[in-house]
Amino acid sequence: MPIPEFIVELRRAIGHAPLWLAGITAVTIQDRKVLLVKRSDNGAWTAVTGILEPGENPADGAAREVREETGITAELIAKLGDSKYVYVRSWGDRQKVFKIVSFYLLRYKSGRIDDVTPAMRIEVARARWIPLQDAPKLLAYGGEKEMARLALAYLAEHPDLTPPAHRLPPPAGSSRKAPRR
Repeated sequence: MPIPEFIVELRRAIGHAPLWLAGITAVTIQDRKVLLVKRSDNGAWTAVTGILEPGENPADGAAREVREETGITAELIAKLGDSKYVYVRSWGDRQKVFKIVSFYLLRYKSGRIDDVTPAMRIEVARARWIPLQDAPKLLAYGGEKEMARLALAYLAEHPDLTPPAHRLPPPAGSSRKAPRR
């Protein structure tokens, strides 16, 4: 995955000193399904994730990442929580990163799944909708598993957010036509 230019500039200024990054994870729902992406680097199934741009509102960053990585436009429902952790980047500069990630629950608004630029395939191999109740078993990372459980609980408390199921738009490049709304 390419290192954002603002991080390259930070590294020039601070060298190998520890770097705190603000990230987001978007748990995006449509009916009782959740949007997952298969990472290109390791094949893991995850929620949509990303690093915030300097000065970017986290909820806006979550919606931006969903659009960039999946082709879906989504709107904010609620913030689910935060997670803090440290890791050594396995790509690029291989430096220690301290990360604070805010998790958001978003709802599908429009768009066709996998309608993304070829350049985005560096990050995301594919996207798909799965039943939300299956997400804790399929997601690769513990923080995301926990947030999927929180999303299920939130939706149980707010049944008005999950209308009766209807057909989702087909994947980009599919010959099936999207339903009229």
